[in-house]
Amino acid sequence: MRKILTLFIALLSSQLFIVKQAYSETLLILGDSLSAGYNMPIEQSWPSLLPLQLEKLGKITKVVNGSISGDTTGNGLDRLPTLLKQHQPNYVLIELGANDGLRGFPPQRINANLESMFAQINAANAKPLLMQIQVPPNYGKRYSQAFGSLYPALSEKHGIPLLPFFLEEVIIKPEWMMKDGLHPKPEAQPWIATFMAKELLPYLK
Repeated sequence: MRKILTLFIALLSSQLFIVKQAYSETLLILGDSLSAGYNMPIEQSWPSLLPLQLEKLGKITKVVNGSISGDTTGNGLDRLPTLLKQHQPNYVLIELGANDGLRGFPPQRINANLESMFAQINAANAKPLLMQIQVPPNYGKRYSQAFGSLYPALSEKHGIPLLPFFLEEVIIKPEWMMKDGLHPKPEAQPWIATFMAKELLPYLK
């Protein structure tokens, strides 16, 4: 009886170890409506589908979706300390800036907010990842270029991986876009999850 009990405890402990190891890394996605599952059930959003796609690539990672529709870089900066404390992520993917651009916020303000987020993430012993964001050209060539160029400049300055803007691949397929012309439909989410898994994989050690 004692041997059976000892074996059971050992088996249980090994299973707990496996579970702990399987989810030893956490990725926090800090974004806006493009990641928050705008006008769809949250389980259909690409961050909810991402863990399965990463697992298919051999990377088991817990994904926390900290995105809120309408958020700017300033909103993300305000919410970040609580998210870092609550989830203690290993990685933080910042997908913010589109709403700043749509409101015509100065690129300098966006730049400062992103740099402040980098500092907080690094201080929490996590690794920041940045997604390139673009604004429509109708905001003027000068603003659009200044806005778009700040992301690669920040990436180079701080040595932070810059991931491509998935919307550029989705928006060329009208059947994947909502009527507002800004947000991907639920039908596009599986593709986005697959795309993002491949892009993220090299940076998830």
